Amino acid sequence: MPLDPLTQLMTKDTMLGRLKEKVENSKRNGFPFAILFISLRGFKTRNNNLPDHEMDAILRGVADCVKEDIRAGVDIAARMGEQDFLIAMPGSPLKKAEQIAAQIKNEISERVKAPGLVVEAAVGVAEYSAPTEESAATTNEVDELIRVATAKSGL
Repeated sequence: MPLDPLTQLMTKDTMLGRLKEKVENSKRNGFPFAILFISLRGFKTRNNNLPDHEMDAILRGVADCVKEDIRAGVDIAARMGEQDFLIAMPGSPLKKAEQIAAQIKNEISERVKAPGLVVEAAVGVAEYSAPTEESAATTNEVDELIRVATAKSGL
């Protein structure tokens, strides 16, 4: 499985394939799952003002917070873009995912530092509830789930 070399999280392409599998499993088993979309606020602006090694340290710090707060062997996490991360939490109800989202957001602001900079994350949560009919997961379902989580992040 390809990993992002900087964060050691899944790549976007790998995550999209795995997310489609999670939707299919949810349909088959009737278990909901949640996703968390995390984006660093103002990252692109800061990226122009800080050295690369400091920006890399911020991204690694965010990835470390994510890895520490997800369930090993159950939840999956990926770096989706320059400053964006996604977590899939199979079998997690929305309330539990919202708790984890708040925890990750707090840890990022408390632990991830750069000189003269407060790192803040916007976090959105969405829950996938399987429809009653069985069908293969569509790309549209996966895209919609990510869109809802992104919208809830406030970005």
